[in-house]
Amino acid sequence: MKKITLLSCFILVSAFSAMAQDVFPTMEAETIKSEKIELPSYTKGKYTLLGMAYSKKSEKELKTWYQPVFDKFIQPKLKGGAGGLFNSFGYDIHTYFVPMFTGINAAAAGTAKKQALKKVDPHIQPYILFYKGKIKQFKESLGFETKDTPYFFLLDENGKIIYQATGAYSSSKMSKIESNIDDF
Repeated sequence: MKKITLLSCFILVSAFSAMAQDVFPTMEAETIKSEKIELPSYTKGKYTLLGMAYSKKSEKELKTWYQPVFDKFIQPKLKGGAGGLFNSFGYDIHTYFVPMFTGINAAAAGTAKKQALKKVDPHIQPYILFYKGKIKQFKESLGFETKDTPYFFLLDENGKIIYQATGAYSSSKMSKIESNIDDF
């Protein structure tokens, strides 16, 4: 009887662990104007694409995503706005790039926000969130294997990770993102 109970407990714990790993972990980030946002709760109700990077070296690959993500998910909002004519040609999802400042680099977050305020197009600024804190929980729960590559996560309207990609942009990665959105 003890063996069955232990086996049942193990199966339940494994099932709950697998389900918990599918949900994006809680992250407190800040907008460029220092408003605090908690992910994924802030984005619930809509699909969300998060591009995350936690090293300067990953910036080169991260930049390959900027224009395609802008063209596909941000620009249609800027052209048509909510309910506008062009809205039907794009996706209505949350889209954020999240530079992560951890360890010694956490002190640079304030400087990075100031730089972004000066150098980043004001239309793009709302799509940048800054994370400052520990990286360990994200490495463990999201499977960050190397700091020199960006990570992208597509979340459903409940914050569940339904697709993830790493590295430089490719049209096949974008197609998978779109097909996951279209499937729901």
